[in-house]
Order: sequence, then structure tokens, then C-alpha cells
Amino acid sequence: MARRVSRRPAGSAPRVCLYEGAGRLARRSGIGSAMRHQAAMLRSAGAELVAPWGRPDVVQLNTVFPDSVLYGALARALGIPVVAFAHSTRQDFEGSWAGSGLVAPLFERWLRLVYAVGDVVVTPTPYSKRLIEGYVRAPIDVLTNGVDTEFFSGGPAARARFRERAGLSETEPVVLSVGHLMPRKGVVQFVDLARTMPDVRFYWAGTVPRAAMDPRVRAALTDPPPNLHLLGHLSPAHVRDAYAGADLFCFLSHEETQGIVVLEALASGVPVLVRDIDVYADWLPDGVAVRKADTTAQFAQVADEVLSGRAPDLTPAGRALAAEHDLRAIAGRLLHTLRVLNSPPTAISLRASETANAAKSA
Repeated sequence: MARRVSRRPAGSAPRVCLYEGAGRLARRSGIGSAMRHQAAMLRSAGAELVAPWGRPDVVQLNTVFPDSVLYGALARALGIPVVAFAHSTRQDFEGSWAGSGLVAPLFERWLRLVYAVGDVVVTPTPYSKRLIEGYVRAPIDVLTNGVDTEFFSGGPAARARFRERAGLSETEPVVLSVGHLMPRKGVVQFVDLARTMPDVRFYWAGTVPRAAMDPRVRAALTDPPPNLHLLGHLSPAHVRDAYAGADLFCFLSHEETQGIVVLEALASGVPVLVRDIDVYADWLPDGVAVRKADTTAQFAQVADEVLSGRAPDLTPAGRALAAEHDLRAIAGRLLHTLRVLNSPPTAISLRASETANAAKSA
């Protein structure tokens, strides 16, 4: 069926269905954060968010649940263009839930079907684009998940709230991590790191259903060191306060398509230490806005340098980098993608030609 083109004035912001459906189950995940960010971007750009039955000009899909695939296929059958946001890869599925490694090949096949629904696929980093371009035929745009720098600006008041709730003095050193309790997020090594630094308080914000917890995580948490504190799931406001209350954000994840929590930490002005993995090579060089490490000994050394004040202060550069990813700064780029999709087919062909020419020139 031919694509339905909006009859509203040219240049006007489209009516967008930011489809959630079973995505309600992912509200506490990075995908849930990405969907909230997209809603904020669309509103700031003047787009109208409508329900699935509200005659949208464009549909945005974010989850890999079957209902998203079905709704996307229905939208395309009705001539409504679809944007598929690629947050998931086989690589970041492995090492997540109990048994995920066994079904990872099937999950990759499923992703091929999920992303095939999109007229265009949007993914947050060049690294994630390289992972999915092998099984996606549609054009792939790179657009950061973004961060609300105003919300995560932190400050003394937020720091004081967290430390009061945690019963901490101002001078007690605190290391924070945020994410699901899964091997991929580096929780096992985080426990080891806490054990090697007994004079530092370690906090982990995030949880996972007990039945889905990987045995390696369960074993690591069976006898945790006394300086490790599990905060469970926190509201966005409490996560913001935790960033501000920490002296170091330590993110030991083995695999990410971007890492929204890293952007949040950078916006909060807390020093950031991450694992040296491929996803950061394109936008997070070591020693500019973040520090990097690999082994537990290296993480402990860098953490000690930061907490003791011997390391250079990278937080101004971190805030500047977060500002480049601010929701309001990138909203126009998302709106441009939607407008092109909602244009007549000739405009879409021109866009494809421009993209191909740019690729040849690069």
C-alpha cells in the first residue's frame, strides 16, 4: 500500500504515536528512559503525541515485544511510516537474564523481524549501528538517546538529600552504580571492587526479578561485603539525588548500545569511571570526560585516585558533553527524521540519495 502523506501544512510538526503497549513492562529500564526522552523531545519540538488510534502521521516503536511488531506492520499496511528505535542487540542481550546466552541466537533472528518493520531504524551510537546494519535493510540513523541535563543538574541540595537518607556524613567516600542486577552490567565485579576497598561505601541502584536473576549474580550477593548497599529500584528523583550524593560513578557494564546512565552521571557533575568497551570509543575517549579501566585492580586504582583528589577534575568536560546530548539540543534532529518520513516519496528518495552520496564522500 502507498504511504499516506499528511495533508497538514508543509513544515508543520507531525502527529506522532509513541507506541508503548507492552513497553509498560520496560518502564524501569533504559528503554523506558529512552521513550520518556523521546516524548520530551517531541513535545519540545512542537509535535503532537497521539494514541495508536489517533490517526498519527508517524509511528515510533521502541520495544521488541510482539505487539510492537504487529502494530508497526498494521501502521505500514495503512500507509503510515514507522520509525523503529534499535536499543537492543544480541550482544547486550547475552549476559542479562538467567539463560539469556542459550537463546541469544534466536533473539537475534527475532530482532531482524522487529527492525524490519521500520521504514527507518534509529540507534544511539555508531557502534550499535555497526552491530545491526548486518541484519537491517532500512536506512539507519544515529541519534543519541539524550539526557535531561536540567533535571540531572544535581547540586548541594540533592547531595544533602541522598546523604541524609543514607545516613552518611559529608566526608564519607561513596561510589555509585545504576542498572539492573545482571552480569552484563558488571555487578559481579562491582561486588569484588567493593570488597577490595573496605573504607569506601558502595551503592547499587537497580534490581531484577529474583526468578530472572543470573546464578552468578545470586552467588555474588549471597555474602556481600559490609560496605556494599543495594538500594533497589529508585524513582528518577532519587536517582538524581544519588548521582549528586556520590563521589564517583562507576559503570562496569560489559556491553551497551549507549548507556543512558552515563549521560545522567555526566550531567550530574559526578566523576565517571567506565569499562573500556567498544561502544565508548566513538564518543568517550579516556581522560577527557571520563576515566576508563578493565580489571578490578585498575578500577580500584583509578577510583582511589579520584576519591583522594589526585586525579584531574574531568567534571566540567563531562557536563559539556552531556549538554551536547541534551534533549532540547537534539529534538530538532528527531523531528527532521519524522518530517522526511512524512514527506512525499520523491523527498524520501532524495534523502536516500543524499545519504548515499555522503557515505561515498566519507
